[in-house]
Amino acid sequence: MKTVNHWIGGKTVEGASGNYGPVTDPATGEVTTQVALASVDEVDAAVRVAKEAFRSWGQSSLAARTKVLFAYRALLDANRDAIADLIVAEHGKVHSDALGEVARGLEIVELACGITVQLKGELSTSVSSRVDVSSIRQPIGVVAGITPFNFPAMVPMWMFPLAVACGNTFILKPSEKDPSASTLLAQLASQAGLPAGVLNVVHGDKVAVDALLAHPDIAAVSFVGSTPIARHIHTTAAANGKRVQALGGAKNHMLVLPDADLDAAADAAVSAAYGSAGERCMAISAVVAVGSIGDTLVEKIRERAEKIKIGPGNDPLSEMGPLITAAHRDKVASYVKGAAAQGADVVLDGTGFTVEGHEDGHWIGLSLLDNVKTDSDAYRDEIFGPVLCVLRAETYEEGVALINASPYGNGTAIFTRDGGAARRFQLEIEAGMVGVNVPIPVPVGYHSFGGWKDSLFGDHHIYGNDGTHFYTRGKVVTTRWPDPSDAPAGVDLGFPRNH
Repeated sequence: MKTVNHWIGGKTVEGASGNYGPVTDPATGEVTTQVALASVDEVDAAVRVAKEAFRSWGQSSLAARTKVLFAYRALLDANRDAIADLIVAEHGKVHSDALGEVARGLEIVELACGITVQLKGELSTSVSSRVDVSSIRQPIGVVAGITPFNFPAMVPMWMFPLAVACGNTFILKPSEKDPSASTLLAQLASQAGLPAGVLNVVHGDKVAVDALLAHPDIAAVSFVGSTPIARHIHTTAAANGKRVQALGGAKNHMLVLPDADLDAAADAAVSAAYGSAGERCMAISAVVAVGSIGDTLVEKIRERAEKIKIGPGNDPLSEMGPLITAAHRDKVASYVKGAAAQGADVVLDGTGFTVEGHEDGHWIGLSLLDNVKTDSDAYRDEIFGPVLCVLRAETYEEGVALINASPYGNGTAIFTRDGGAARRFQLEIEAGMVGVNVPIPVPVGYHSFGGWKDSLFGDHHIYGNDGTHFYTRGKVVTTRWPDPSDAPAGVDLGFPRNH
């Protein structure tokens, strides 16, 4: 059986804890790989290596860093399919979706290639007689990233390229459910010329996570995952004096107004709700139909959903793959099975779905729930599967109030032809990312990604300008150089004068 080990100091390091976790092919249910689970001592060893590497990497020139990143970008581009194949094998998403994940991660590598612009400082000359003030940004040291199973390549690339471009060293703790892609990303970085110890991958479970959160030599922690874990990460890491950005869960809404193009809205709802089997923090999981359009919209969604081809991710005909584990599949199914008792109309029930020849895979079909109540479990919880809830509202104002009452505030969208309504929506809605006739408003790399309320813990969003600021700290330098003709000024105990 294949074993995924750690990547520390520019080389593979075999697990020493004796503990391993299973990695399953979601399409077959077969355990294909085991992953080493790090002990506290192994985490400490990785931190020591990263701390030592920071001594030189943190002082390296921007030209040296960007040279490596340009080479890395080329290697990633050449290995897109290899990375995507690992994602398909361990996560289960279809190959085209996996390629899209790699492409979105590459955006941040490209942003990091231009880090010289992001790290430019500021200078004010002659603030007083021959006194200049400058502001600069410097790396913060060893930083850690804890990433989820649903995007095993993209989310790590949202973190470490910017972090190392800013001069930090990085320890990545990817999900133990699909660890191979992260290891390949690190190996390619080494091939691109990234010095040993700058990027390290430590596989593990809660033991490794807690060790990173408590380690005194970790300066900052980035996290993407569920809200309960994000809250724990933020609380624990902050209590240990660390800078934290912890992105949590979501219940993303799509408000459809009566004037919207309902065919376009239905296409968008199906794509955004069921893409990647709904295992996206930016998936649309709740459609709010305003006015009399609800029945028509639901029927259009149903017609499209019934045509989606579900199968193994390596089948070119498949449009949606299985869920990550059998336990997660069963949890998602429980929301559909309990929906009718909580007042919903079950338009589509995908809980009995299977794929011929792959009966042991983690399969579930598409489910569509109509007339869902806001106090039902299917609405309140982040299901993280191919389940779309439809709620009804009489007016725009009622729909906005419904969305704003949610404890989550990750992303949201409005579908309308009315520019005035769209403008009101983007100003009034309480969410960090807003789409206007765009169902999944994930920002491009040079704008930051992050939500509001229980979808984000910490002050910084991820990547973009926020990412650069998170991985650096500011310093202000005030200088005075005496003119050769100056006589000694003597001692002055007064407050420094600027005028």
